[in-house]
Amino acid sequence: MVIAVDGPAASGKGTLSRRLCTYYGLSYLDTGILYRGVGWILLSQNLDPRHEEDAARVARAFSLDQIDGADIRTPDVSRASSIVAAQPEVRAALLEFQRDFAAHPPKGSNGVVLDGRDIGTVVCPDALVKLYISASPEERAKRRWLELEKRDNAMGLDAVLEDIRRRDARDSGRATAPMRPATDAHFIDTTTLDADAVFARACRHIDQALGVSGAVPASN
Repeated sequence: MVIAVDGPAASGKGTLSRRLCTYYGLSYLDTGILYRGVGWILLSQNLDPRHEEDAARVARAFSLDQIDGADIRTPDVSRASSIVAAQPEVRAALLEFQRDFAAHPPKGSNGVVLDGRDIGTVVCPDALVKLYISASPEERAKRRWLELEKRDNAMGLDAVLEDIRRRDARDSGRATAPMRPATDAHFIDTTTLDADAVFARACRHIDQALGVSGAVPASN
């Protein structure tokens, strides 16, 4: 059982994905941390993320243990991850990692939820359910700004919005595996929805695919 959850930054797909894992008893992989990890390693080694040879080398040797305890949620790492994610050799190096996780769920779980940008279109095109989660750039910038503010980040709201728009353009405009909904994905706009409403909508799509009927709890 593979559930693909795609969408842009700060759309709410991570919150939804983790909740779906708990509810359905699945394993979770935030595929964005793979690209963030590569970006963080490059920056920590004073290497330029735009240097494709260095980025590919780091991606080929990447493991989650390398970023254990690392702060990969900073604006600098976000920008670096978006840059390396546009590089074909980096994507190729990390593709098998994602597919292996989907094919062999850890801890004997019944399946996986993969959260990313191209899960439904490239990584797992045969996923049981494909969800595309989005929201307006302004709403996503506000969410990210509030998140960064809790960590004493000095980045202003306007700067966060500019960064969100820049990342959207880079992720959707790249030649390799651009960010876009799969043709058979269920689109959920979270701009005006709270987490419970998003969760309920996603569960309806999944239960329909599973042939299950019944009310989804408002929270769990």
